[in-house]
Amino acid sequence: MPVGASCHLLCCASVATYRSPSPTGDKLVHSPLRSNRFLWVLACLLCLLGWAGNPAFAQAQAPSAPALMLAKVYHPGVDLADYWVSEKYDGVRGYWDGQQLFTRGGERVRAPTWFTAGWPGTPLDGELWAGHGQFAKASSTVRQQVPDDAAWRGMRFMVFDMPAHGGPFTERMPALKTAVVQIGQPWVVAVVQTHATTHTALMAQMHRVVKAGGEGLMLHRGASQYTAARNDDLLKVKPHEDAEARVLGHQAGRGKYAGLVGALLVESVASGNAAAPGVRFKIGTGLSDAQRHTPPPVGSVVTYRFRGLTDAGVPRFASFVRVAADPSEAVPITQDAIK
Repeated sequence: MPVGASCHLLCCASVATYRSPSPTGDKLVHSPLRSNRFLWVLACLLCLLGWAGNPAFAQAQAPSAPALMLAKVYHPGVDLADYWVSEKYDGVRGYWDGQQLFTRGGERVRAPTWFTAGWPGTPLDGELWAGHGQFAKASSTVRQQVPDDAAWRGMRFMVFDMPAHGGPFTERMPALKTAVVQIGQPWVVAVVQTHATTHTALMAQMHRVVKAGGEGLMLHRGASQYTAARNDDLLKVKPHEDAEARVLGHQAGRGKYAGLVGALLVESVASGNAAAPGVRFKIGTGLSDAQRHTPPPVGSVVTYRFRGLTDAGVPRFASFVRVAADPSEAVPITQDAIK
């Protein structure tokens, strides 16, 4: 018998009906019998268990992250013969499932109706982008529960893949271009892909993009299938290494930072070629005075830059960049985690 039905029967069994005298006559009153209070409490517990076990309830409490392809970090020596290269857009990862728009962590993106009107019933993977140097604007726009129409007018969906296509990337590219043409909206753009050649040419292209305000480049293996994994089929090329870590605590500042936060106490999470998950260290540079006054909260995920790893696997010269693009990546921290 379903939990909900059991709950209903127990509630009925544990509630009695009796007549209570009143100035205007007897009236019916429903009340738990004292002898059946146990059944009544049990019914309430079963109801709660039923709701908690309900898939819709669980989904509302913890959104399910879409199965997306994730990038590792490029390093010299990679054979570039089968790779395609494109600009890496510094925005918020957007996944169109054929009906709705989501972030990488599974949070629903409340875009205006006109923004996604006419989009296909097939999934699209891309970046919600507000322009070079406008990450904060893009992030703020995407996170709003009530869409700011004016802000969304400055957004673009830079589409770079079709997760459900089934073919290799060399076949997904023309299919993606066709889909974008059929959408026919100027804010939906197919990311330009060109053949990668040599490491020297790749570095020169990266520096041109960065000089123009871009973040870096992406490499996509032409023969690769779309898989929900982090591997060498997708590589990011940037002038510096960066990764993500979750905040475990805050260290008090000294000297000019007295009364403020001096450093973030963090623990690395899986991200590219960075430190192995679970490595603990401090991030003391890169924080603005405002961020030292109101630092990223415990449990949030932050992006940091670093210059390689020590022999012990700890990031060298870690510097704070920003709170991670997707807040849903944040995880609750227990007292055991910070011991």
